Amino acid sequence: MSIRERMSGNEAVATAMRQINPDVMPAFPITPSTEVPQYFSKYVSDGKVTTEFIPVESEHSAMSACIGSQAAGARTVTATSSCGLALMWEMLYVASSMRLPITMALVNRALTGPININADHSDSMGARDTGWIQIYSETNQEAYDNYIQAMRIAEHKDVQLPTMVCQDGFITSHAVENIELLETEEVKAFVGEYHPEDYLLNVERQIAHGPYDTANFYMEHKVQQAHAMINARKVILDVAKEFEALSGRKYSFFEEYKMEDADVAIVLINSTAGTAKQAIDEMRAEGKRVGLIKIRVFRPFPFDEIKHALTGIKVVGVMDKCEGFSGAGGPLFAEIRSALYDSHERPEMINFVYGLGGRDVTVDTIKGVFNELLHEAHSRELMDQIEIAYNPELLLPEGADFEIGRVYRHLGVRG
Repeated sequence: MSIRERMSGNEAVATAMRQINPDVMPAFPITPSTEVPQYFSKYVSDGKVTTEFIPVESEHSAMSACIGSQAAGARTVTATSSCGLALMWEMLYVASSMRLPITMALVNRALTGPININADHSDSMGARDTGWIQIYSETNQEAYDNYIQAMRIAEHKDVQLPTMVCQDGFITSHAVENIELLETEEVKAFVGEYHPEDYLLNVERQIAHGPYDTANFYMEHKVQQAHAMINARKVILDVAKEFEALSGRKYSFFEEYKMEDADVAIVLINSTAGTAKQAIDEMRAEGKRVGLIKIRVFRPFPFDEIKHALTGIKVVGVMDKCEGFSGAGGPLFAEIRSALYDSHERPEMINFVYGLGGRDVTVDTIKGVFNELLHEAHSRELMDQIEIAYNPELLLPEGADFEIGRVYRHLGVRG
């Protein structure tokens, strides 16, 4: 039986943690994720959980404490944002290479500098290749549901990898929405007890964590780590199916919205999907066949499934809430374009960068992107466009200002 509530995304994640009742939570506050450990520390003081809460002196220390407690055999959680994640950088790699199923709530926020406390995806996208599973959340409900599933995914015997559950800072983390919670006993039963096979306090099976890895062993361990990420694909779908049976809410690698007959589509991540759905509904009412793919699982990346979903679409706009600084587009664009490389019906692809540092994106903004895609689909006059794409100076006279507005079209590369 579901429990109807109203709560912010931060409280929703903290509630999922309370219902799971982990063994240890080390944490250091940073906007906009501060409320997660704040809520949870109150649960500890009120006796609602038996968790050992560890206030530490920095985010580097928070992840170090997570590694120590998880290696000792304790189910461990934490939360952070932005520069907090950056300060954990060294330890993110240590956690994944030691195959420790830590779960972390990451509330997306722009990385400095200049200093900014609003949402974009530069923090998690910067950490995309640290060996962590990454799951993204459009709504408060998804943040809650994803966190519960993340625990099962991370701890699965075929995976054993840390997992971060991401949501957009302030947009969902602080906004209050209606939400349906599971009963605490249902969550406990779904997640189950944590029974690690190898841990430091197991005197019957002594192991070492974090020794020096010589050239004779390092590659073997990296291969095992890579296979674990591949294994996570099946586990993610299996856990989602079980969660659907429990909650009635369906999840997969990504969500398709009105893609059945779409001529053009956009691909994006997190809360902007809600704005895009409204734009799609309004444009559909005008007879325009537009659609959306909202990425939920970015690591492991669903290459084959994305290729299948976008094959046959005329033009795809990939919207990155993060500048990749590769000179060739944002990180989501790079992954989507790679997935479509061997498709026999490759769509034309355009990269749009938006929302950096919390820049607002409206329904009209999304409509503007769709109208540009529709124009491209109808015109197909590509020669001048390709020339412009590789010669940005043709767009702007010397000394001219580049008007970014709410979204800018990336000029580095075309698909």
